[in-house]
Amino acid sequence: MRWQDLTGKNWPDVLAYTESIRSGKKIACKELKQAVDRFYKDLENPDYWVDTKAPEFCIQIIERTLCHQQGERLDGTPLRGTPFLLMPFHKFIIYNLVGFKLKGTDIVRFHEALIFIPRKNVKTSFAAALAYALSLLYRRSGAKTYITAAALMQSLESFNFLDYNIRRMGEDSNHGGAIRIIDNNNEHSMEAALPDGSFFIRALAANPDAQDSLNCNIAIVDEIHALKKPKQYNLFKEAMKAYTNKLIIGISTAGDNENSFLGNRLKYCRKVLDGTVTDEQYFVFMCCANPDESGEIDYTNPVVHEMANPAYGVSIRPAEILNDSLQAQNDPQQRKDFFAKSLNVYTSALRAYFNIEEFRRSDGEYNWTLDELAHLPIDWYGGADLSKLHDLTAAALYGKYKGVDIIITHAFFPVVAAHIKADEDNIPLFGWQDDGWLTMCNTPTVNHADVVNWFVSMRKRGFKIRQVGHDRKFCREYFLGMKAAGFKVFDQPQYYYKKSEGFRYIEQSAKNGSGVKSDEGTMYIRRPYTLDGLGLWCGISSWKEYRSYHADDEFSAVIRALEARVRDQQVSGAMVGAYNSNLVARINGISESVQVEGTIPVQLIDDGMNDD
Repeated sequence: MRWQDLTGKNWPDVLAYTESIRSGKKIACKELKQAVDRFYKDLENPDYWVDTKAPEFCIQIIERTLCHQQGERLDGTPLRGTPFLLMPFHKFIIYNLVGFKLKGTDIVRFHEALIFIPRKNVKTSFAAALAYALSLLYRRSGAKTYITAAALMQSLESFNFLDYNIRRMGEDSNHGGAIRIIDNNNEHSMEAALPDGSFFIRALAANPDAQDSLNCNIAIVDEIHALKKPKQYNLFKEAMKAYTNKLIIGISTAGDNENSFLGNRLKYCRKVLDGTVTDEQYFVFMCCANPDESGEIDYTNPVVHEMANPAYGVSIRPAEILNDSLQAQNDPQQRKDFFAKSLNVYTSALRAYFNIEEFRRSDGEYNWTLDELAHLPIDWYGGADLSKLHDLTAAALYGKYKGVDIIITHAFFPVVAAHIKADEDNIPLFGWQDDGWLTMCNTPTVNHADVVNWFVSMRKRGFKIRQVGHDRKFCREYFLGMKAAGFKVFDQPQYYYKKSEGFRYIEQSAKNGSGVKSDEGTMYIRRPYTLDGLGLWCGISSWKEYRSYHADDEFSAVIRALEARVRDQQVSGAMVGAYNSNLVARINGISESVQVEGTIPVQLIDDGMNDD
């Protein structure tokens, strides 16, 4: 049967919803548009057929038997006890999850799903309702369903919703019904033996250390941004091995750590949506605010609010979210929460230092391949950050072409420790390997010969590498290998000010979308700190007198810390020739001084302390 000829009470609602997104009538983010495009491609795919009976069963079970436990309509009337009516996007999700089946079989196409929507979009109660409907749908298989989250309190939100409804219907065993409910300190579950099957639903916290023997065919993992380890999620995937028709659904809003389990899941799911990765068993429904061409998000714009919230105008009150956005405009703490929970935009402590999206946007302006870069008239300069044992080692090449700063990076890690590292630090090591950005070393620790071989391979590819900098620490094997390979290697100590100045330059380039104009070959160094300068900046006429005044009070530790900071900056700069070593030695009472001749012109810059 052609999909145009499908029948089903709610099928027209699904088509109307998808057509409104395709036509632009309904405001939607890029990811949702991609999901809709994928839906229509699937309808035309001869490998699948659409079973309308399964999604209609789920939708009607939910709408005819379940009621709201709490909440209000936009006009203020209570929702408690009123029918739980699904919105079009809910029906779209259900039709995708259980409607698509492999051609000529009763096997569902999707076995995993991510539902990524902001808070207050009827997320948790929908998850509970879906768990109940799926349990009844697969009752003939003896359905076993787990509702879980990082914290038991969160999973109990869904369980309590079902508990309320089952008792309200009189279906609990205490009132003559078929469903036995256990709700105590040790267990939160409901179980029913039906004439044509059975089901079991249990709420629990995701604790992989105590749940290795789980067995289920349905799992709802709520608020997966709070999961600390991938194992908390993967535990339930492993528990489904005995079933053919199985489904694990991750549901969440955004968090604040882009390298968390959810952050990496989102990167993978976006690849599925844009076709970079083919995963026919993974359903993705994402609603979030998209940045404009400049990379900014107009978070006070109602259009952006509607884009991110599929229940905008139903459970999301337009006036309320607009007011929240205006508060966020004037309160940085509110802004972070607003972006994450109302716009579904990932925030991170990393953003306090730099905005990774600016680098991605800058990178997206250019489409050079490595082979194209290799044959451009560019002098490349390399660098390596070598690890001691089980840490990432990184290598990079830097060049400049027509005012554009170009950086090529590559990472290294021992394969024997990769799974542990990926789990503990929540970083996608194996994804980076698949993308070609990381080499797995076949040794217990990082093999520095692999780093050397990377530089050699880049040179063979055509990159004209003039010299490579390195820190002497941990580098003997690497240094000898680079010299033997014919590279000009120079010492590049990782002093804090050199790191910050270099990164500030690159960050400015990313912000501007192109190279920053500067004098070629000039190193910009922060103006040296002095105690007198610190005193003037603080409004103190004599630092020496101020220090003696506070010599014995509680502020003396602060005084000593400031003096140590100034001394460290002066001495570190003198050691690499940035400052006059003799003068620094005299100021700090150092008996010996060595004049270091720098090969790079130095330009002092102010750090803004003299600004009004």
